[in-house]
Amino acid sequence: MKIKDTIDRIPGGLMIVPLFLGALINTIDQLHLPFLMDFLKSIGVSPTADGHYEFLRIGGFTEALFKNGANTLCALFLFCAGSQMNLRVGGVALKKGVILTTSKYAAGVAVGFLWGVLSDPVSGFLGLSTLAIIAAMTNGNGGMFAALTGQYGNRSDVGATAVLSLNDGPFFTLMALGMMGAQFPIIAFVAVLLPIAIGMLLGNLDPKIRDFLAPAENIVIPFFAFALGANMNLKNFFNSEVVVAGIVLALMTVLISGGFMVLAFKIFRQKSFIAPWAEASTAGNAVATPAAIAAAATVAAGTGLMTAAEAQVYQDIAAVATAQISVATISTALLVPIAVILCDKYQRKRGIVGTLEDDELRKSLENNKDVAVPENGLGGIQGE
Repeated sequence: MKIKDTIDRIPGGLMIVPLFLGALINTIDQLHLPFLMDFLKSIGVSPTADGHYEFLRIGGFTEALFKNGANTLCALFLFCAGSQMNLRVGGVALKKGVILTTSKYAAGVAVGFLWGVLSDPVSGFLGLSTLAIIAAMTNGNGGMFAALTGQYGNRSDVGATAVLSLNDGPFFTLMALGMMGAQFPIIAFVAVLLPIAIGMLLGNLDPKIRDFLAPAENIVIPFFAFALGANMNLKNFFNSEVVVAGIVLALMTVLISGGFMVLAFKIFRQKSFIAPWAEASTAGNAVATPAAIAAAATVAAGTGLMTAAEAQVYQDIAAVATAQISVATISTALLVPIAVILCDKYQRKRGIVGTLEDDELRKSLENNKDVAVPENGLGGIQGE
């Protein structure tokens, strides 16, 4: 039936499709249709606390995995993602990775802070929260970056992926919210980030562990995406607060974070700007960030650094922020390849070939010689 091929053709499909499917089933559950509840009751399903019968609350492993498993599965994903963070990268690749990571983070934090100051950090213009903006703008799609730099960029561009993988997960968002005054205790950071740290440690100590865990990073994604969706209602998606806000969030991610990264590359005298535009996306992984922040807020409330009401704010906005980031993920997956292609055409008209390393490019420009470059660059490395 080629189900996987169909999902792969959808931008961010491995994350988005299960999330929407979980939301669809949960939406049907929340309608509490009498004939469905009668059917569930007839086969022995236990009622919920409010006396209703739902497909996703039938108990056992089914409910544990598909309804209540989001936090556990997110933690497993972060562990596996951490194991792939290779700290051994070349000098030029390391430099580019640091420039891209720092400037993308600065762009996301700056926009999130200004948005909150000028409107409201919880529900600002278009219903966008500081949490949603920072989560979406600071977390780039590593698979797309590898694929685009593999085709239009050079080896050091591709190598920067090792550093860019550091922005996977909720760490940067949690750190930014802390800098803006949110009272997260140290244990909240530890509780959220320990799976990443352990995975990173094991993956760098033993390459075989990294190789062993590599497939699991992708395998876990649709499961935690479904579980996240199973706690959402489709009405969260089909309203202007989500659709318009998500598209605006995508445009800000591409134009502003992309612009920041290009500016940073100019400051450090990089000739080609393929890598900045390839990183100007929102990762599907960012969809899990609001839930992780809500979990950290719960820890903070337990320690007394946050009141229960303050923690509840993060839990209340998690569903809307997740939906907005989902829209941004799809939108940037469509916009970023276009931006890279336009950048490549613009550069080639000026004699700048993105597939050449900077030293090779400088020599070719100085000698004013045409350089033969394969049409597909480095062969088009495939991403997620």
